[in-house]
Amino acid sequence: MKIGVIAKATGTNVETVRYYERIGLLQPADRTSGNYRTYTPSDVARLNFIRHARGLGFNIPDIRSLLDLADQPERDCSEVDQIATGHLEVVEAKLAQLSILRDELSRVVGQCRGGRVGSCRIMEALASHSDCLSEHRGVSAINSVI
Repeated sequence: MKIGVIAKATGTNVETVRYYERIGLLQPADRTSGNYRTYTPSDVARLNFIRHARGLGFNIPDIRSLLDLADQPERDCSEVDQIATGHLEVVEAKLAQLSILRDELSRVVGQCRGGRVGSCRIMEALASHSDCLSEHRGVSAINSVI
């Protein structure tokens, strides 16, 4: 199947398929005499794996490791468990940070009493971290998740 077909079958952008091939997550596709990429059902399965892992928030290095392990089906799965457990710990830490962020934003928004921007409690709170009740400075690192 051509690149457009595999992209559509997996819900992946064509450029993303090319990117995954370029960085080695997908094997370089065979080429037709007209120089079109052709993909196999195993490429579809691998791309679906990548897409699902990305959807669960796994990063590229972890996905690369998981794919390497998938290519060795007789190996013990303890490394897979280690990677997934590590990712779960990261997700749980992000959730804890997001909870702190939600509580602080809820408190700040709850202080809004209308009026003019010059006397807005939300603007005052954003201008001074000292008005905050919780430590959330590190939370900005997780904004890419939101």
